[in-house]
Amino acid sequence: MSATMKGAVLGAVLAVAALVFGFWGFLLVGLFMAIGAVIGRVVSGQLDLRAVTDAFTGRRTS
Repeated sequence: MSATMKGAVLGAVLAVAALVFGFWGFLLVGLFMAIGAVIGRVVSGQLDLRAVTDAFTGRRTS
């Protein structure tokens, strides 16, 4: 799936959430989508949580 298609699907989902659930539902759906994306990257091996925590705690700069 191309980046354009992913963006279109994301926009459609968020638009439906805004129409159906209102502003706070829109924010909640967006938050859950972001959490799901992070979990997906961790599971696929594209994101190393140890490196992220090291960067936040100051042990590593990048």
